[in-house]
Amino acid sequence: MAPWNPDSYLTFKKERFAPFEDILPLIRVRPWMKVVDLGCGTGELTRRLADRLPDSDVVGIDTSDEMLVVARAFERPGLRFERRDLRDLEGEWDLIFSHATIHWVEDHHTLIRELFSRTAPEGQLALQFPSNHHHAAHKLVLETASEEPFKTALGGWKWVYPLLPVAAYAEILYEAGAEDLRVFEKVYPHVMDNADALAAWLAGTTLVPYLERMDDVTKEYFMQVFRSKLRRLWPSGPLFYPFRRIFVSAVKPEVIS
Repeated sequence: MAPWNPDSYLTFKKERFAPFEDILPLIRVRPWMKVVDLGCGTGELTRRLADRLPDSDVVGIDTSDEMLVVARAFERPGLRFERRDLRDLEGEWDLIFSHATIHWVEDHHTLIRELFSRTAPEGQLALQFPSNHHHAAHKLVLETASEEPFKTALGGWKWVYPLLPVAAYAEILYEAGAEDLRVFEKVYPHVMDNADALAAWLAGTTLVPYLERMDDVTKEYFMQVFRSKLRRLWPSGPLFYPFRRIFVSAVKPEVIS
């Protein structure tokens, strides 16, 4: 399994892309915008974003070579993709956009301030990211990673999501001088066929940093143990999987001389 597998990620394409449609109406569309998509993944949504922004210069950045191979098929004038870490973002942007990425970056107090500081006057920060870390399935990820032989294989590593309470994002941006704040959480009602389908969903995202740290034998055993735990919680299907997402939109005031 590659560290990020585009085919695995797109298994639930409809469900994974639904929040993108909800963040689009929050974006202030202007011509000739300089735009960056943080964590562009397979690039399909970056292309759709670029198509909505006339005459704009859009760059999608990601650290996954596997994802960028797929994304570069969408390149065209005004749309390109680069291998770059969002924490190294430089310059000023009319729109800093991100779909399901910043939950993989630590210290959101600092991150949100720094990203907003990179917006140009009248520029916008528009972010959307999962907030489902309290769900029972996600707790089982941490539980399983703490058990042997996985704990040793991982060197004791576990990913604890650095998410803040929803209101904290609004407070941080207000203190940074943002206008037109729109910050909220939405629940997406996903219905999975069974526990194994939920395991497949998580294998495409949440479990990736765990599995990439294991050899093939340990990966397979981890998935066997994890699936068995999910089956005990949900012995039959279908199962209801309420997926929570946080939306953040903020605009920087124009400079008045």
